[in-house]
Amino acid sequence: MMLNSDTVELDLPPTHSEAESGFSDCGGGAGPESAGPGCPGGGQARGSEPGEPGRKDLQHLSREERRRRRRATAKYRTAHATRERIRVEAFNLAFAELRKLLPTLPPDKKLSKIEILRLAICYISYLNHVLDV
Repeated sequence: MMLNSDTVELDLPPTHSEAESGFSDCGGGAGPESAGPGCPGGGQARGSEPGEPGRKDLQHLSREERRRRRRATAKYRTAHATRERIRVEAFNLAFAELRKLLPTLPPDKKLSKIEILRLAICYISYLNHVLDV
């Protein structure tokens, strides 16, 4: 699956700045003292709304914890679910295409994914045997 810049933008919730997520050139959001001269919010606490963590609240969190909190947002979960749905559909389409190539009696017999793989292995072995003879 090809990833593009749109996919990356979906991963970041709108309430976190780059400095808070640790992807900034401003020192990684480790604290006000690490903010460079051109960085927004140099030392000021962010998040004046209730329930929104300020920058000082996020200072003590590890990179892993900030990542976990970012992934807990509804926007991230929705984007992840969409990507997963596309991946599963492509996976199922590939199995359907493989299934069409395998001979079975009856031809329209429903097979599980593991049965499709095992039958494909046997069929490839049979074709190799035919070519060798």
